[in-house]
Amino acid sequence: MDLLAVALLGFFTAGYFALAGADLGLGLLLPFLGRDRADRDRIATALAPYFLGSEVWLVASAGVFIGCFPALEGELFTELLPVLVLLLAGWVVRDAGLWWRVHGGGAPDVLICAGSWALVAAWGWAVAELLDATGAVRVATIAGTVLLFAAHGLGYGALRLTGEPYRRARQLAGSRGGGQTFALTGTVLAALPLLAGAGLPLRENAAQGPVLGLLVPALTAFVPVLVAAQWWLWRALRDPSRRTPFFF
Repeated sequence: MDLLAVALLGFFTAGYFALAGADLGLGLLLPFLGRDRADRDRIATALAPYFLGSEVWLVASAGVFIGCFPALEGELFTELLPVLVLLLAGWVVRDAGLWWRVHGGGAPDVLICAGSWALVAAWGWAVAELLDATGAVRVATIAGTVLLFAAHGLGYGALRLTGEPYRRARQLAGSRGGGQTFALTGTVLAALPLLAGAGLPLRENAAQGPVLGLLVPALTAFVPVLVAAQWWLWRALRDPSRRTPFFF
C-alpha cells in the first residue's frame, strides 16, 4: 500500500507540472506575446479555462503527501518554509490577477505575469533544495526551471493561441512546431519533480495503521475521474470560439 501511495504522489505531481506548466509558461511570457490589450485578451482566454483544472492536481498532490506521509510532510515543509511562502504568494497573486481581469485595466495583467514568475521561481527553488544544489548550481537549476516553463508555455501557445500571439509563439517555438515542443517540454516537466523527489525517504515515512488503507483506495478511484475530466476539458476547448471564460 505504501508503494501505491508513492506512485500516486508521483502521478499527481508530474501531472501538475505538465499541465500547470502550460498556463504558468504563458503567464511568464504575457508581456512578450501580448503587445496590446487585444493580444493579452487572446492569451488570457487561452489559459484561463485550464488553470483551475491544473490546480486540482496540485491539491491532490498535497493531499497525498500530507495524508500518507505526515512525518515527512512536517519536516520537509519546515525546511522549505521560505519556498512555500513565495509559492503561496505567487499562487494568490497570479490567480487574483486572473479573477480580477474582468474589471479591465492593466493591473490584472501585471499580477498574472508577476505571480507566474514568483510561482515558477518558487518551483525552481524547491527543485534546487530537493537536489541539494548550492551556489552556481542552485542558480542554474532555478534559471533552467524558469526557461523550461517558458518553453512549455510557448509550445502550448503555438497550439492554442490565435492572432498575433499565435504567430509570435509559433515563431519562438522553433521548427518542430507547437505539438512537438509541447510534448517534449511536458515530458521533461513531468519528470522534473520525480527526479527531484527521488531521494526522499517516502516509503520509510508512510503513515501506519488504517490511514493508507482508507486514503489510497479513495485517491486511486479519483484518478480516472480526474484524467477523464482533464481530457474532456482539453478536447472541448480546442476550438478558440468555444473559449469564453465566465470571468472575462
